[in-house]
Amino acid sequence: MKLSKKTLDQRLEHVYDVIIVGGGAGGLAAAIYLQRYRLSCLVIEKGRGRSFWMQDLRNYLGLPPETPGRTLLQQGQQHLLSLNGDYLAGFVEAVHDEGETFAVKVKVGKQDSLYPVFRSKYVVAASGIIDRLPQLEDMQNVYDYAGFNLHVCMICDGYEIADKQCGLFVGTEGAINTAFVLNWFTPYITVFTQGLCEVGDAMRQKLKEHGYPLVETPIAKFLGHDHEMTGVELTDGSTIDLETGLVAMGSHYFNEYLKGLDLQWNGENLVTDSMCRTSHPRLFAVGDLKEGLNQVSIAVADGTLAATAIWREIRRASAPRRWESHLSQPDAIETDAIKNGVLKT
Repeated sequence: MKLSKKTLDQRLEHVYDVIIVGGGAGGLAAAIYLQRYRLSCLVIEKGRGRSFWMQDLRNYLGLPPETPGRTLLQQGQQHLLSLNGDYLAGFVEAVHDEGETFAVKVKVGKQDSLYPVFRSKYVVAASGIIDRLPQLEDMQNVYDYAGFNLHVCMICDGYEIADKQCGLFVGTEGAINTAFVLNWFTPYITVFTQGLCEVGDAMRQKLKEHGYPLVETPIAKFLGHDHEMTGVELTDGSTIDLETGLVAMGSHYFNEYLKGLDLQWNGENLVTDSMCRTSHPRLFAVGDLKEGLNQVSIAVADGTLAATAIWREIRRASAPRRWESHLSQPDAIETDAIKNGVLKT
C-alpha cells in the first residue's frame, strides 16, 4: 500500500517485521525479498537519492546501458506494491530502540507536516549518500550536466571518461590524488580546486611531473548544451575546454537518524558483518551506508543478504507449521470433494 497523510492512521498500530529507511536499490531489494518471505515491511523514502539522478546504469547486468536510475527505482517500487508491501514518502528523523521494537519517527510533508511514529522488530538502514557538487551561484547550471558527462563515480563511469579531456573537481588537497587513479582511464586531466584548499609544494610538483594543469581560480559556470558539458568559464573570464568531468568532492551520508543508537562506525560508514548486520543485532545496513564499494549491484546484493538474515532469524524463532485437522486426511479429502460437488452424499 502506498501510504499518504490520509492513510497513515491505518498503519500506526501495526508492528512491522521490518522498517526500511531508504527506497533506493538496496532498500527496495530488501523489501521485495522480505515480502516474498511473507514478512511485513514498510519502506520510507525521502526522495531524490543518489541513484534517482543517475542518468544511466551502464554497468548493471541485464539492463540496457541507457536505463535511467529512476526507471530502476520506479519498477522496484511497483514490484514492492504488487507484493502488498507498504511505501511512504517521508524523512526519518530518529530511530529509538524500545527493547523488543524500534520506534521510527517520520516527517511527512514539507508543509503542514505530520510526525507519525511507526514500529518494527527490525530496521534496515538503506538511506545512502548524496555526492557533493561544485557550489555555483546558479546551481541549475551544475544540475544540467551532473549525471550526464559530469560524473561522480570513477568506478561507474571511468569507461565513459576514457582518453577524453577531463576536468577533476576537488575540494581538498587529498582529493587531488584521485587524478593518479583516474589516469588509468585518461591522462588528459586538469585539476580544479576553485580555491577551496591549499595545495602544498609536494602535490604541485607531482602534478607537474604528470603534466596535469592545476587551476585554482573559482568556476563561474559550466559551458555546454543539451546536457553535454564542453568546458568551464572561470571568474576571471577565461575558459577551458573539456570533454568530460569527474567530481571528487566527497559525499553527505544520510545517517543522522542513527546517531542516537549505540552502533559501531568507521568514519561515516556503519561496520557490518557478512550479512549486513550492524553491531546492533536487529539493525542492518545496506548499500552506501556500510563499509564497501558504492555500486548499485552491491546495494541490491546487500538488500538480499539483510532480508534473508532477518527471515532466517524470525523463522527459527517461530513455531513450525503443521498439517492439522480434526478429520483424518482421507476423510478431509472426501469431505472437500462432497463440498465441491465431485461426490454425492
